[in-house]
Amino acid sequence: MLSQKPAPGRSPWLRTFLPRPAAAVRLVCFPHAGGAASSFRALAELLPADVELTAVQYPGRQDRYLAPFATDLLALAADIHREVAPRLDRPTAFLGHSMGATVAYETARLLRPRFPSPLLALFASARRAPDACRPTGLDFAGDDEAVRGFIRELGGSGADRLEEEELWQLTLPMLRSDFLLADAYRHQPGPPLGCPVIAVGGDRDARFTPEDARRWSAHTVGAFEQHELPGGHFYPEECPGLLAALLTDALARHGAPIAATADRPLVES
Repeated sequence: MLSQKPAPGRSPWLRTFLPRPAAAVRLVCFPHAGGAASSFRALAELLPADVELTAVQYPGRQDRYLAPFATDLLALAADIHREVAPRLDRPTAFLGHSMGATVAYETARLLRPRFPSPLLALFASARRAPDACRPTGLDFAGDDEAVRGFIRELGGSGADRLEEEELWQLTLPMLRSDFLLADAYRHQPGPPLGCPVIAVGGDRDARFTPEDARRWSAHTVGAFEQHELPGGHFYPEECPGLLAALLTDALARHGAPIAATADRPLVES
C-alpha cells in the first residue's frame, strides 16, 4: 500500500499512517522533491509510541495525482500552514528532507511569531540553509536527461527506478515540477525562527557538507545543533533507526515530554 487516502472531513494535505491519539508529540514531515508522504512510513513505525508522525502530501502525487502541481514554494508553504496551524494541539516539531526542509522552514515562518516558538524544533535534513539556496543551473524544463542525471547523482531508491520506462514517464512531470520549484526559490530576509534548528545530513552527501549545515544557525535565535549520519543524500533510507533515535533524543533534550532512546529500547532498522 503506497498511500493512505484521507478520511472524509480530514485534510487532503496530511497523512498519519500510525494514529496515536495519546501521543505527547506530533512530528510533521515534509518530503523531498519528487517525494510523497509515504516516504516517511518506515520512520513512523520506528518512532516511539509517544511520537505521532504526520506527513505532508504535496499535490500531484499518489492519491492527489490529479491536483495541480505547486508552482511557487512560498504559496505551497502557505497552503500547508493553513492545514497545520489548527493542529498544534500538542507539542509539535517539523522535519523536512531536502526540498522539504525549505518548505518546512517557510511554513514555520508563517506560524504566529512569538518566543518561545510554537514549535519544539525544526529538523533540516540534507538541504542548504534558505539564504544559501541557489539554482542548480540545469535545464529541468526542457531536458529530460537533466532530470534523470540529477536523480542519479542524488541516489536513493528513486535512482533505482530510473530504468523502468513506464514508471519514469509517469513520474517525470512531478520530478520536473518539483526541481523547478526548488530552483526558483529565493529567500526573503525576515526575523529568525524562535525554535531550535537541528541540521542533519549524510556523511557521504557531497551536496550537503558540514559547512552547509552550520549556515542554518543564522536562521534561529534558539538552540542550534548539527549531526551527521551514515549515508548519502538519502541517508534516511540507509539508517532509519539511527534517524529515529536522533529525532527522539533531540526532542527530549528540547523539552518534549518523552524519554530519550537511552532510557528504552528502539526498534532496529
